[in-house]
Amino acid sequence: MPDRKTKLDGVAIASLLLCCALWGLNQTVTKITLADVPPLLQAGSRSLGAALLVALWAGSRGISLSLRNGTLAGGLLAGTLFAAEFAAIFIGLQYTQASRMIVFIYLSPFVVALGMPLVVRSERPTARQLAGLAVAFAGVAWAFAEGLTGAASGGRPVGDAGASPATSTVLGDALGLLAALLWGATTLAIRGSKLASASAEQTLFYQLAVSGVLLTAGSLAVGEPWPALASLGARPLGLMAFQTVVVTFASYLLWFWLMRHYPATAITSFTLLTPLFGLLAGVWLLNEPLTLRLGVACAAVVLGIALVNRAPRLAPG
Repeated sequence: MPDRKTKLDGVAIASLLLCCALWGLNQTVTKITLADVPPLLQAGSRSLGAALLVALWAGSRGISLSLRNGTLAGGLLAGTLFAAEFAAIFIGLQYTQASRMIVFIYLSPFVVALGMPLVVRSERPTARQLAGLAVAFAGVAWAFAEGLTGAASGGRPVGDAGASPATSTVLGDALGLLAALLWGATTLAIRGSKLASASAEQTLFYQLAVSGVLLTAGSLAVGEPWPALASLGARPLGLMAFQTVVVTFASYLLWFWLMRHYPATAITSFTLLTPLFGLLAGVWLLNEPLTLRLGVACAAVVLGIALVNRAPRLAPG
C-alpha cells in the first residue's frame, strides 16, 4: 500500500499509548461488570452496540461497508476468531485476576511476529525483535507459574466449589493464553486477506457484527441469566457504555487504522505496554496484589518492547 509507513512515528506512538491505557483499564472494568452482566452476554452486547456505532460512523462519512469487495471470507474468519478471543477473556476473568489476565493476553505479539512472515514476507522480524519477544515471553511464563501455587487466585464462579484456588487460577490464565493466540491469529487473518486493503471501519465492523451475533447466541445456548435492563443500576450501565463506546468502538477503530498504515510487528509489540496499565488498574481499583512475579513479568514486557522497537544502529561514515 502506498500510504503504509515503514516505522512508527509520533502519531502512532501517541495513539498506541492511548489504546494501551484504555485496554489495560478495560480488563478491570470487565471484571467489575461481571458482578451484574454475565461474560458472554457482556461481550456480545458491547460488540453489537459498537457495530451499530461503526455503521453510523461509516454512513456519516460516506464509507462503504459493502460485502461486494471480496472481503466477506476474511471478515467472517476474523469475526469468528474475534468472538472466540473475547469469549476466552470474559470467561477467564471469572477465574483469574484482571492484572494477570492482561499479562497473558499480550503474548499475542509473539504469535504475530512468528506468523507474519508467512503472510507478508516484507515484515520478517529481525533477530533483535525476536530476542525482545523472547524476553517478554519469559516474563509471562514466569508469571503463569505463580498460578500453580494458588497464591494469585482470582476466585472461582458460583457452582465451581469443587475446584481449588490454584486450579481456578490456572484455568483463567490458560484462557488468557488462548485469547492471546486467537488475537494473534485474528491479526494474521486480517493481514493475509483482502481486509488488509479494506477500510478500518469495514474491518472493525466485520469483527464486531460477527462476534456480537456469535457471543450473544453463545450466551443463550449456555443459559446465562440475562438481567432486566431496568434492574441494572447506573454503575453497570456506565461501565457497559465505557466498554462499548470508548473501548470497542473508538479505540478499536483507531487500532485498525494503525494496522492499515504501520508495520504489524512493531504495532503489536508496542502494545506489550498494556499489561503495565492493566496491572496498575487491577491494583488500584480491585485491590489485587502486586506480586514479585507479576512485577517482573511487566518489567520483562517493557524491556521486550524496547528491544523490538529500537531503531537499528547506523553504520559509521
